[in-house]
Amino acid sequence: MLAGEESGDQLGGALMRTLRDAAPEGIAYTGVGGARMAAAGLNSFYPMEDLTAIGITSVMAKLPTILRRLKETVAAVLADPPDVLVLIDAPDFTHRVAARVRAANPRIPIVKYVSPTVWVWREGRARAMRPYVDALLAVLPFEPEVHRRLGGPPTFYVGHPLLERLAELRPNPEEAARRRGAPPRVLVLPGSRRREIVRLGADFGAALGQVAGARTLDLVLPTLPHLQGLVEETVASWPVRPRVIVGEAEKYAAFRTARAALAASGTVTLELALAGIPHVAAYRVGWLEAQIGRRVLKGTTVILPNLVLGQNVVPEFLQEYCTVPALVSALGDVIVEGPARRRQEEAFARLDEIFGITGLSPSARAAEVVLRLARSGRTAALPAPE
Repeated sequence: MLAGEESGDQLGGALMRTLRDAAPEGIAYTGVGGARMAAAGLNSFYPMEDLTAIGITSVMAKLPTILRRLKETVAAVLADPPDVLVLIDAPDFTHRVAARVRAANPRIPIVKYVSPTVWVWREGRARAMRPYVDALLAVLPFEPEVHRRLGGPPTFYVGHPLLERLAELRPNPEEAARRRGAPPRVLVLPGSRRREIVRLGADFGAALGQVAGARTLDLVLPTLPHLQGLVEETVASWPVRPRVIVGEAEKYAAFRTARAALAASGTVTLELALAGIPHVAAYRVGWLEAQIGRRVLKGTTVILPNLVLGQNVVPEFLQEYCTVPALVSALGDVIVEGPARRRQEEAFARLDEIFGITGLSPSARAAEVVLRLARSGRTAALPAPE
């Protein structure tokens, strides 16, 4: 098992627990992961944080460490070959591991959990994966067709991990009444990385100050423990200060009672959509990343709910379009009853059907593919890719 960032650690932990329950013959893990994978039985080769780098400048700064860990990881896999190698997210690192392992020991089955975003940029990665990925586990329903069209590896839609948390995201009748009540509860979600908070913090604060000037709001900002200090320092200068909460239980309790949200682009926008919360998304990267992105990104949106729905229902403001007036106008529109709010609510109501929320959980579907390859090798009979 090899994960390179927080989201991969969450996926890996859930998959490891499901695999253990589904394998009566017993199962043992080696690899790289974080706290959740450690709790599920993994002794990590080294700290997962050694692989975490976002943005070109961050990657360049950590490149010597990443290259060293790449060599060490491949050597560890080859020294004690697993029945199956599962690579989770972090494509720039894990794909290099996969290619080197396949070249040195072609008998090891390789599963990739989470598709790289070939539908947004660098679509050639789909075909490049085919020689060294035996099964790609997709979390978004449109990805199998994308890989079929681009010549990617056999791709199996297993479902997004958030589908296993719908009960935590969606309100009971009492919580639904609070959503409709006053003052409106608005979630503030400036990102889960330090750079995101720094780049978006000032504009989020100024926009919320103006929106709150027109109406009373109950602002709630969920964050992670290691970011709490930065977040509290950031909001200290805002004209209105949100209540900062830490921990998943408090976060999801706030989701179940929130009326609207202002969020950094990312997985959290899909959480909001599945929770049925109309929202506004924004994002800003460094100058160099922005110049590269303008030349290579495809499509008309980068927001996950918009991509899954096939229509741009969530307003998004990126780079120079992420301005205080734009955020004020769009957020005001989704707080009050009106066409903008209804459009999002009606679109989000279709997500259950689109995601196919029936039968096995995503981790159980993923475990089925992994176990078939682990037990029978690369020649295992897998179900036809969707």
